[in-house]
Formats: sequence, structure tokens, C-alpha cells
Amino acid sequence: MVKLDIISDPICPWCYIGKTNLDKALAQFPDHPFVIEWHPFQLNPDMPEEGMDRRAYLEGKFGGKEGAVKAYAPVVAQAEQAGAHINFEAIKRTPNTINAHRLIHWAGIEQRQSFVVDLLFKAYFVDGRDISDHEVLADIADTAEMDAAMVTKLLASDADTADIRARDAHSRKMGINAVPTFIVAQQHAVPGAQPPEMWTGVIKDIMAQIEASA
Repeated sequence: MVKLDIISDPICPWCYIGKTNLDKALAQFPDHPFVIEWHPFQLNPDMPEEGMDRRAYLEGKFGGKEGAVKAYAPVVAQAEQAGAHINFEAIKRTPNTINAHRLIHWAGIEQRQSFVVDLLFKAYFVDGRDISDHEVLADIADTAEMDAAMVTKLLASDADTADIRARDAHSRKMGINAVPTFIVAQQHAVPGAQPPEMWTGVIKDIMAQIEASA
């Protein structure tokens, strides 16, 4: 098996598009060699705990309404091409994602990481839910057949918060400054939302190498 580490943030539209494209490739190879692990990266590490109004956030980040529209034009185009539905009208707030990353971490312990990442993307990009809210995260945990009561208890504490921040900082020290970033076999970094065709080529190459060495 080959490790595929994915450094991502659940409010990053390119991460959502990137996972959608990767999933299309994986679906073509039910016996694909990847063991996938998700790692935290906060696009907005200084975001207030309560988040902020999304329009104010985007206009502040991109220098006004026109700048925000221009910056998101390629996101809209790529999302449509990938079949990743984004309901921009439903997204009212930009949340702090530290709690979402904690949930992803706990999901990894129970082998439910990718499912929870999917649910977080849907909650934010499709349903417009606040994925910093403890009740929303507990509901996602319940859908993923995790112990929602335990997740609620953990969220009320600072459990694993320092670890998430340390892992985020470690990625930045490695030179990662944008997400998604995919790391194949702990040595080959693949940045950005790559098309399915790229991933099918990688999977075929890896499977051929495995077969040749068997």
C-alpha cells in the first residue's frame, strides 16, 4: 500500500474540488493502493473563534466586491467542471475551522476520516452550515456513526487543539503554503486541485510498479 497524505481545510473550495476529482479517479480503481490520511491546515488561523460575515471576509481579503468576484470566477468554473456543487448563496459566515479539524482527527482514529471530510464539505458548501458550531459537528459525527455525545464532550474541552495547531505549523515549516497539497508515498508533493486524469495516471503507474516488484 502507498500512503497518500492530504493537507486541507474544509472551507477551502479548491480542497473540495480536489477531493471530488480524486474520488472520481479512485472510483475507477476499487483496488487502488492508497491509504489516505487527512492533515490540518487553517486558511485563516487568526479567524475569530465565532467566525465572521462571509461577504465582509471576502471583500476584505480580495479588496472589495469586484476583487472577490474575480477571485472566485475560476473556482466556479472548476467546481462546475468537477461536478462539485457549491451553493454560494447559502454560505453566510466564514468559520474558524479548528473544531472541524479536531473532528477530522478523531474520525481518523475510527477509520472514518474521508467520510467525515465529505460531510464537512457538504455541510459548508452545499448546506451553508456553520462547521465551527458544536451542534453541527456533533450532527456530522452522528451521521458518520461516531459517538456524538463523546464528540460534544471533547469539543467542550480543548482536547487535541494544541496538536492540531502544531501539525498545521509543521506543514508550513515544510514549505506548504497553499491547499490542497497531496503527498504521495511521503516524498512526492502534488499541489492543487488536480484533474481526475492526473490521478488515474498516478494510480496506474503505482499499480504497475507494485506488480513488477511482486
